[in-house]
Amino acid sequence: MVTLSSMDTGLSIALIIIALFVGIGAGLVIYALVPFFKAKKAMKQATKIIRDAEIRSEHIIKNSQLDAKQLTYEMKQEAEREIKERKAEVAAAENKLLQREQSIDRRDVALISKENLLEEKSESLSNRVKEIEKKEKTLQEKLDSIIAELEKVSQMSINEAKSEIMTRVENKLSKEIAIFIKNKEDEAKDTALQQAQEILGITINRYSQEFTTERTVSVVALPSDEMKGRIIGREGRNIRSLEQLLGVDLIIDDTPEVITVSSFDPIRREIARKTLETLIKDGRIQPSRIEEVVEKAKKEVDESIKTAGKEAAFRLGLPTIHPELLTLVGRMKYRTSYGQNAYDHIIEVAKLTGIMAAELGLDQTLAKRAGLLHDIGKAIDFEMEGSHVELGARFAKKYGEPDVVINAIESHHGDVDVKYVISNLVIAADTLSAARPGARSETLENYIKRLEQLEKICKSHEGVAQSYAMQSGREVRVMVIPEKIDDVAAYKLAHDIREQIETEMTYPGQIKVSVIREYRAVETAK
Repeated sequence: MVTLSSMDTGLSIALIIIALFVGIGAGLVIYALVPFFKAKKAMKQATKIIRDAEIRSEHIIKNSQLDAKQLTYEMKQEAEREIKERKAEVAAAENKLLQREQSIDRRDVALISKENLLEEKSESLSNRVKEIEKKEKTLQEKLDSIIAELEKVSQMSINEAKSEIMTRVENKLSKEIAIFIKNKEDEAKDTALQQAQEILGITINRYSQEFTTERTVSVVALPSDEMKGRIIGREGRNIRSLEQLLGVDLIIDDTPEVITVSSFDPIRREIARKTLETLIKDGRIQPSRIEEVVEKAKKEVDESIKTAGKEAAFRLGLPTIHPELLTLVGRMKYRTSYGQNAYDHIIEVAKLTGIMAAELGLDQTLAKRAGLLHDIGKAIDFEMEGSHVELGARFAKKYGEPDVVINAIESHHGDVDVKYVISNLVIAADTLSAARPGARSETLENYIKRLEQLEKICKSHEGVAQSYAMQSGREVRVMVIPEKIDDVAAYKLAHDIREQIETEMTYPGQIKVSVIREYRAVETAK
């Protein structure tokens, strides 16, 4: 029993061992076969991937070929289009070049033709010159022979013959020459008179006749008529000394207790007035004392002039003006224009210009400066050559005034074109100051006569229908007949009227001439 059991146990162990070995072998076989099967599966998958890749690559190649063909076609079309355009441009350029070549050819032909014509004319002229020279030579020979024959017949030389002829002509025409000379002398007198009248007209325009006495004469009151004799002095030595030192005329007439000082220079008159008042008050009137008082009066007037200039600049708030210009401003106290004091006028213009500049947002100080200095030439225009505009601009440039100020001085009477807005403001302020009621004096009769004369001058021209004096005579509007006066003639008419006004009239400021030509076509519908 025990043996059988042991055998069974050994058999079981053997079987187990065999089974173990069989399992191990099967496992080894399976382990060896798994990579084979995996490799086979992987091979199948790789084959499938390769096949799919080949199919896709074929599709991509086909699509790329199609795209390449399409792009090639489009590029070909674009290239053909550009080639056509270039060919068209080249053809157009060739056409232009051909036309220019043809035009140049035509010009060459024309120039050659002209050159040939000029050569023919030159040759013809050369031939004519030769013929003329030949004829002149022949004529000169004939003339010399005739002169020789005449000298032989008359037994006189050429100079003797000329002298004889001149003597006979002089004897024959002496009366006619005298009449001619007399006529020319009369004509010269008339011309001189006309020019003198024009010069007087210009002078009267600057110094109004109505206020001549006010500006050229000063009156000094005397305590008694006995003082006249003392001023005259023994044998007139005192009055001669006064007139010589002061440069004025002292008029002592029958007017009781009055002596008149006459001079075109207002500053001299002021110095003379102060001198006489001081001498009359002092009572010592003799040449040595006169010299002392004259020097003192000159210093006082000079000082008052400088003070007036500084005061004007201070009142307007104007800094850094050259002292010489301020002196000219102060001298304006002794100038008047149609009764208006020039000093008050320039201050008023400066204020008006400053106000307008402030309203426009411009430099108010610069505008006041231009207004104050616009008329400074009037302080010296009676001492130096030139108009007050020229003199004022010259002094402004000399003392370094800004271009705006210089242009305002030059343009305020229209002598120079306006370059700055401030210059226009100065013109407007100058007109306002001079034209406002009460600024300048003029009798009503003279005012009416001036307006009538202004309209009469305009109506005297042919083609004028009507004329109207406007703005207190500062503008005249001329209505013309359009059938007789065209646009070009209207400009000429305005120019002629302006010249006639300047020649024949005396007036303050400026007069604007406006010629109006209006054409109306009217029909009535019925």
